[in-house]
Amino acid sequence: MAGHSQFKNIMHRKGRQDAIRAKVFSKLGREITVAAKLGSDDPAMNARLRSAIIAARAQNMPKDNISRAIKKAAGDDDANYEEVRYEGYGPGGIALIVETLTDNRNRTASEVRSAFAKHGGNLGETGSVNFMFDRVGLFSYPDDVANNDEMFEAALEAGASDVVSNSSGHEIICDPDDFSDVRDALEEQFGVPESASLDWKPQNTIEVDEDTAGTLLKLMDVLDDNDDVQRVSANFDISEDVMERLST
Repeated sequence: MAGHSQFKNIMHRKGRQDAIRAKVFSKLGREITVAAKLGSDDPAMNARLRSAIIAARAQNMPKDNISRAIKKAAGDDDANYEEVRYEGYGPGGIALIVETLTDNRNRTASEVRSAFAKHGGNLGETGSVNFMFDRVGLFSYPDDVANNDEMFEAALEAGASDVVSNSSGHEIICDPDDFSDVRDALEEQFGVPESASLDWKPQNTIEVDEDTAGTLLKLMDVLDDNDDVQRVSANFDISEDVMERLST
């Protein structure tokens, strides 16, 4: 599993999602609003909006919140959100990509740079690490919707390029150009996924020791707590033993 997925699993074990539910809803709402502003307010006609709504439903975001976020796109909202990507290296030379939606580029850049510096990292220029990642479509399903063979066959039939299945669930990977077709085929057979998004998949991962992993997770935790940060991707790997110690 890539670093970001492991980070997510560890945080889930600690019950962190419950503690930051309001913050999660705020980020999801921002993504829905921006998606609706950039395209149609009809999710059937707007792939990005549909993916944002899927992510919101996966976090049990109330329907009223989703509707308000869509309507906000047509209102007189003064906030003008801008998509900005930051790239850099964390402790142990681990590459990170930080995707943000911000209404103040200077503030966000300062906060992201500070987070890197305080955790043994360095923020680089745009393009400094993304060559080590592939842009992919990524879908997640719980492990009980299908066994590994069934999911693998169904995903490949839908046009996916790879499937990773384990006790945490199924991750289906596809080319960004095939995102909508794969999503529709998977939904027809398995229902709405837990998540559906375009993401950065590391081409190779670096296994880190417990000290480095702990610092990296603290850095990703700080970034994830930032209201402007939508997603964080990294190219590290954690062994099962280290992961178990960190999650206790």
